[in-house]
Amino acid sequence: MRPAEPLLRAVLVLALAGAAAGVSGCSISRMATKGVANSLTTGPDVYSTDDDPELVADALPFGLKTMEGLLATLPDHEGLLQSLTRGFTLYGAGFVEPEAAKVEATDWARAEEIRARSLKLYLRARGYGLRGLEQRYPGISQQLPIDPVPAAARIQKRDVAMLYWTAAAWGSAVSVGKDRPELIAEVPTVRALMERGLALDETYQDGAFHEALMVLDGLSPALGGSPERVRRHFERAVEIQEGKSPSPYITLAQTVAVPAQDRAEFVRLLETALAIPPADSTYRLANTIHQRRARALLARQDELFLDDAPDTTHTGE
Repeated sequence: MRPAEPLLRAVLVLALAGAAAGVSGCSISRMATKGVANSLTTGPDVYSTDDDPELVADALPFGLKTMEGLLATLPDHEGLLQSLTRGFTLYGAGFVEPEAAKVEATDWARAEEIRARSLKLYLRARGYGLRGLEQRYPGISQQLPIDPVPAAARIQKRDVAMLYWTAAAWGSAVSVGKDRPELIAEVPTVRALMERGLALDETYQDGAFHEALMVLDGLSPALGGSPERVRRHFERAVEIQEGKSPSPYITLAQTVAVPAQDRAEFVRLLETALAIPPADSTYRLANTIHQRRARALLARQDELFLDDAPDTTHTGE
């Protein structure tokens, strides 16, 4: 999501749009609404550079519901569809789903409720993404689950952002709903989209396609994954990002070190992630969230590993 101005401005502009509707009729109202939609979905990203995750977590639901309201008037607005796809995916992954890990040891039922909510957010995001792709490529939402590779091949570079966030939402839904066979069956669709995106622009979002494919290749060999492929994507993601993001290190720790029961590599990767200064990147918010995740994983290492190695958890803020 890329709102151009603080949410207060959005509220004021919406109020002006409502006033225009009362005076000049629906056509002016629609023009004003479109102006608000354009303002909210273009310009500098004031969320990604923030260093206060709680502030962003409190603001995101309002922003998302505001855009959904605008979309009701402008159902074909590509900027709104893309921003909603991105926004609901990020809200679920960054602020909702992580809460499940915090409570599952003491309240499994509550953790399952949280995961169910995050799944609904991801499916909501996927729905908006497919609507956006459908406008450019009619019939693609029906073609993707049936014949994913040719369907994904239709998507062109100009739509790489919509492709990525649709696939990210879809992949997140599969990840959180991995006990649902109907979602696991959609892994080939997610892979086809991510591999198409990689072919179109491997540097998009500083190697985001490589990071996504790390997760997919961390799945069982029956689903097309392998540790060797994960490591290749890891190396390329770190190269593209110039080592400024903790995310690839955390993903490698979870997808390779834990299954291999290599506690030493797990700790080394997470300590490396924690050593990266969040302020050195335009993705300050993401880095802050990722590093919180790294600390949480280090704190849980004795749950994840069967050996009796001493606990070297890094818990400092």
